[in-house]
Amino acid sequence: MKGLKRIASSSLVLLLAGGFLLAQRNPRATSHLDLGGKFVMIEYGRPSLKGRDILALAEPGKVWRMGADKSTTFTSDGRLTFGKVTVPGGTYSLWLKKVADKSFDLVFNKKSGQWGTQYESIDDQASVTMTVSEVAESLEVFTINLVRGAKANTGEIILMWGKSVLRAPFSVK
Repeated sequence: MKGLKRIASSSLVLLLAGGFLLAQRNPRATSHLDLGGKFVMIEYGRPSLKGRDILALAEPGKVWRMGADKSTTFTSDGRLTFGKVTVPGGTYSLWLKKVADKSFDLVFNKKSGQWGTQYESIDDQASVTMTVSEVAESLEVFTINLVRGAKANTGEIILMWGKSVLRAPFSVK
């Protein structure tokens, strides 16, 4: 009888712990784009707003994990150019730095695979200014899209959450 009670209580603890852990996880998504024989891919966590305005809450000068849970991973086998900033092909973690009220930089960090709160600026490869706009209808779940540009070998990283849309156009070589 003691053995049965021990098994039942252990099972209950595992069930409750498993439910808690699953409740804390956000869905993951991937955006992929092929341009001129090269690829760009972003893998990220998709948190929900739940009534918050996360971008407004972010403090200027602070870096945000840009997603949820594990850091957002950026991979490309081509060299990307964002205006005058070049990002060599490879794998990076992506971060978002709030510069001012409606001004954000996309940060490419040489470390990847870390938990989303383990950012170290010493490992930054490049920082790219993003344009910011607003849309009428709010998007509940954080979304990153990679879209093809109007010219050959060009694309754009688009971050959408709430009513905010952040963009960073690039070309690939």
